[in-house]
Order: sequence, then structure tokens, then C-alpha cells
Amino acid sequence: MNFIEQMDPELRLVVEKMPTDRPMDLNQLPKARAGMKKMVTALLAGLPPVEGVTTKDELAPGPKGDPAVRVRVYRPIEQPSKLPALLWIHGGGYVMGDIEQDDRLMKQLVKRIGCVAVSVDYRLAPENPFPAPVEDCYAALKWLFAHAAELAVDPARIAIGGASGGGGLCAGLALMARARAEVKVAFQLLIYPMIDDRNCTPAAHAITDPRMWNRESNRLGWKAYLGRDGGGADVSPYAAASRATDLKGLPPAYIPVGALDLFVDENLEYAQRLIQAGVPTELHVYPGAFHGFDLFAPSAAVSKQFKADRDAALKRALHGTAG
Repeated sequence: MNFIEQMDPELRLVVEKMPTDRPMDLNQLPKARAGMKKMVTALLAGLPPVEGVTTKDELAPGPKGDPAVRVRVYRPIEQPSKLPALLWIHGGGYVMGDIEQDDRLMKQLVKRIGCVAVSVDYRLAPENPFPAPVEDCYAALKWLFAHAAELAVDPARIAIGGASGGGGLCAGLALMARARAEVKVAFQLLIYPMIDDRNCTPAAHAITDPRMWNRESNRLGWKAYLGRDGGGADVSPYAAASRATDLKGLPPAYIPVGALDLFVDENLEYAQRLIQAGVPTELHVYPGAFHGFDLFAPSAAVSKQFKADRDAALKRALHGTAG
């Protein structure tokens, strides 16, 4: 049975309409970035606005000697008391994407979860390879803790989250925050995270369809981020969290991934190692689902289940209840 035949029927209908000319070929990065922006615009076209949420861009002091980091703060218009917060890191394989692409999602989460959200406009590779992107995320996290009082945020309930490359940055950020011990993260939301530069699992070999984030995309994304090919002996766990040898003391984690995702094997292994290290971990594997399925086919039943599960996990983590 091939890749397409294993796909959820609703998702398959969407994939079969996708172009096969690799519109996001990372060998042509400017074109790939423009293609991603065009795709996001098309996916969001015609959707009603999310009301009741204010947004404001701020600048967090950057890493020493580096520029300030833009962050976008999302707050409920009516915020009667202190709320938990989510620091969000957008996806894009470390080389694409921007703060605008998840604007609607952040507003939705603020309303659904009952929280403040802060989205990070980190620098992209290859222009700014590791450690610049994760250091930008750390700077934003420190800024959020430092401004918790004025944002009416409970510093004991600050989570970090991201999807794909953003999930990889999130996992690296959790490790970095543990090591530096300046701020304490309450929860990590790792949505199909990109965490293993070695690109050597069965799934990494199997997913080659040009319509997906595939083996070649992954190789090029890691090469841009690391400044060299992945798989070397001295890759930092802050760059590729799968390289970490000690996962004890990390924040509780939630990891959702599709069974047909390039990252499914590395995500399963990371979840298992978190559990073995005593980290409370929840893992969801969605049958027949490819990388980013919830974005490409938001109305599919499996995508709706994914979003309901994600929101329930965030509510439990930040409010102690899924209700």
C-alpha cells in the first residue's frame, strides 16, 4: 500500500488537488517563502475575523549583540484577572514563515483557552543559522516573564508551543530554559515537531511525495539551520532536541503527529524518552494524516479532532481542566 492509499479519505481528496511541481522547493528559497505566504493567504481567505482580542507588537531585547526581537501580544479585550500565557513559535522548517501566518490561530487560542498569547518573530535560516532562531525565542520568553505583571499574566502558568520547525524550536527552548534556570516553563506544546537532524528514520526515508514536507525538504531545512549537513557528531540539543541525552526535569509535554508525517518516528521516540525520564507526556498519533494536515484540510474530521485534543490539552495544562 502506497502513501496516498494509506491516507485518510478526506485528506486524500485535498492532497490529490495539490500541485506536484514542488512550489516550496528549498533549493529556491525566495520562491519557497513566497509560495508559503501565498498558500497561507489562500487557506485563510474568506474566513470571518476573530473578535474580542487585542494585538500589540513589542520589541524584546535580543541576545547580546543581536537585534531586538519582535513579539506580538494577544490579549482578551476583557481581561478581569491574571491569565496563563502561551509563547508561540511559528513553523516553516527553520527557513520560512512569519509571525502573521498564525495570527488567526493565536486569536482563536486566546478565546478558546482563556490566555494571553505572545508570538515570536524569530530570525530565519540560512541568513541566521543556529543558534540565532532559538536564542530569539529565549529572549522572547524572558521578555514575557519580565512583563508578566503588566500583561496580567500568571508567571507560574507560562507555556511554550510551536508547530513543525516551531515545534523543534520549542523543544530546544525547553532544554535551554532548563539549563539556564532563569525562568520556569509550565508546559511544552510540541506539534509535529522537527527535532532530529539525522533524517534517518523509516518515516524519513518513506515520505518522498513532492507535495509534502519530505525527505529532501527536511535535509535542506536542516542544512540551512545548522550551516552544514545534518547528521554530524556534534549537533547541539538546543538545535535538534532528539540529540539531548538527559530529558529529566523538562516541562510536561503534549505531542500530536500524523501517522504519515515525516516526523512520526522521531516524535514517537522523543515522547517515549520523555516518559522514561519521568516527564508527564501525552502523545497522539492521527491515522492517515500527513504533515500539516490540520492546516491543509481544516474541515476534515481528523483535523477537527486534532484541534479539539490540542485545545483540551492546553486547558488542562494552564487551567487544570479541559472544560
